Amino acid sequence: MILDTAERIKYYTETGLWGEETLLDIFRRHVGNYKGKVCMVDPLNKEELVGLKPDRLSYEELDRIVDTVATNLIEKGIQKDDIIIVQLPNIWELAMAYLAIARAGAVISPMAVQWRSRELEYIAKTTNAKMYISTDNFRGFNYLKMVEEVRPKCPNLRHIVSLKEFKEMAGGKIDEARLQKVKPSANDVFTICWTSGTEADPKGCPLTHNNWIAHGKNLAGVSQIKEGAIQMCNAPLVNMSAIGVVYNTWLLRGGTFVLHHPFDWDLAYKQIVEEKVNTVLLVPALLHMILRHPRTNEYDLRSLSAVTTGSTRPSPWSFLEFKKRWGIEIVNLCGGNEGALFCAGPKEVPDLEKRTDHLPWWGKKGGSWEYGKGVESKIVDENRKELTEVGAIGELAYKGPNMIPCYFNRPDITEHSFDKEGFYYTGDLFQILEDNFLQFFDRKKDMIIRGGFNISAQEVESILQDHPKIADIAAIAMPDVIMGEKICVYVVPRKDQKVTLEELSSFIAEKGAATYKRPERLEIVDVIPRNPVGKILKTKLREDLAIKMNK
Repeated sequence: MILDTAERIKYYTETGLWGEETLLDIFRRHVGNYKGKVCMVDPLNKEELVGLKPDRLSYEELDRIVDTVATNLIEKGIQKDDIIIVQLPNIWELAMAYLAIARAGAVISPMAVQWRSRELEYIAKTTNAKMYISTDNFRGFNYLKMVEEVRPKCPNLRHIVSLKEFKEMAGGKIDEARLQKVKPSANDVFTICWTSGTEADPKGCPLTHNNWIAHGKNLAGVSQIKEGAIQMCNAPLVNMSAIGVVYNTWLLRGGTFVLHHPFDWDLAYKQIVEEKVNTVLLVPALLHMILRHPRTNEYDLRSLSAVTTGSTRPSPWSFLEFKKRWGIEIVNLCGGNEGALFCAGPKEVPDLEKRTDHLPWWGKKGGSWEYGKGVESKIVDENRKELTEVGAIGELAYKGPNMIPCYFNRPDITEHSFDKEGFYYTGDLFQILEDNFLQFFDRKKDMIIRGGFNISAQEVESILQDHPKIADIAAIAMPDVIMGEKICVYVVPRKDQKVTLEELSSFIAEKGAATYKRPERLEIVDVIPRNPVGKILKTKLREDLAIKMNK
C-alpha cells in the first residue's frame, strides 16, 4: 500500500533519506547476526493477562513463526494491502504480528485494549479491515463477543481470529514462493496507528517502512542506543510511544525486546534486573513514582544506559535525581503519531535542567544538528505567517522523511492539516528560544488564557508535579466572567497527605513562576483520567468541572 506521491518518494530517495531496505529486511539481517540469542521476552504476568505461560523466543524461532503465520494469513485469504486490526496486550504475539502481517503483504492497524465497540466500528469502517485478531477475555471483557456485535455493520470484516487460533498459525509449513509474491517495498505502509481520539473520532496515521526507519535513526542516535541493546516496552504497543520509541529502535538495533503490561513497578524492576535491561521509556509521572517509592534507595538501575521520557514536560528534579542516584542521563522526546519528532539528549543539551524544556530545533533554516536530517519546520501565527523572533509563540509546522503523507481515508482532515508545500500543522504551540532551540508550550486547545496572559497547562503541571504531597496532577482552564479563564487543578494526593489550594499557590511562588500561573481552584480526586497511552483526558475533566460549577 503506497500512499506517498511519486514526487515525495523521488525527493527523499534522491536525498538519501529513503532507501530500498524494509524493516523486514533489517530483522532478517539480525536473525543472521544474533543466532541462538534471545529475541523477545514475555511479561512475567502473561498468564494473568491472557491465560498463557510466558515465553522466551530466539531470533530463529521468531523468524520461523513470522513466516509461518504470514503463510497461514495468505491461506485464509488475506491479500496484498489488506488491513488487519489487532487488539492485544503487550505479549510476544502482538509484537510478532507487526512482522507477520507485513510479511503477508498486509497492513497492521493496532488498537488499544481499552478501546471498545465505538472505536472498533469506526476503525473497521474507515480501513475496510478484513480481519480482527484479539483474545476472547482480558480483564473480564470479552473482545470476541464485542466484534461479533460490531461485525454486521462492517461487511468487509470477514475473519475473526482468537488469540488461541493466532498462536496455532505459528505451526505448519512456510510457503516462501507465495510470500515473495507479496513482499512489501520500503515505501509500503507498515502500520496504521491511531491518534488517541479524546475529543473526536481517532485519526489513522499511515507510516511506511521508510518513515519508521528515518524516525528510528534519529531517536536511536540521540538516545545513544547501542547495537544489541536490551530494551523494555512498558507502554501499550499500539502507537508512537511504544512502537516508535522502543519497538522500532529494537528492529533497527537488534538485541532483545522485553515486554511488560500493564505498568507495575515491582514487576518492571524485577524484569530490569533479571534481563539486564539497557533502555526503557518512563513518562514523567513514572519517573516521579520511582524516585518517591518507599524502597527507592534499594534499587539498582545501573544496567540502564538510556531512559527516555515524553508525553508531557518533565521536571528538572527528576532528571537531576536519576543522574545523581544512578548516573542515568534521561533523553527528552517530543513527537506524535503523525511522525513529527524532536529529541534532546546529553550531546544536544548537556545541561540537565535545560534538557527538560530545550529541544533542538530540527529543520530550522540555517540550523545545524547531527540528527533530524531532512526535517523542515517552522513556527507560525494564527494566519500561518512564519515567526522568527526569540520569545515568539506559535504553532509548529513540520515535514520530513519521518512524517505521514496523509490521514488514512480522511481527505477532509488531511486538507486542513497539511498545506500545499507538504507541511503538517501539528496543533502544538512552541516558543522560540535562543541558539536554535525550541520549547514546547502547550496544545493550542490546552492553553489557558487568563486576562490576556497565555498560560501553559503543562507548565503548571510540571511545576506542581514536584510538590512532595502530590502523586498526580492535571491543570485545565476554568471559565471566569472577569478574567476569561483561570487555572483549575485536579490533584491526586500521595497516601495519607492532604493538599490545599494555598499550599499549591505558595509552591508556584517559591519556584519563581509568574503570579498569574497560580491555580485558583482545586479538585481532589482519586485518579486522573488518562487514555491508553497515558495522556490526560482533559475533556472529561472539563465536563466534570462544568457540572460542579453549575450546581
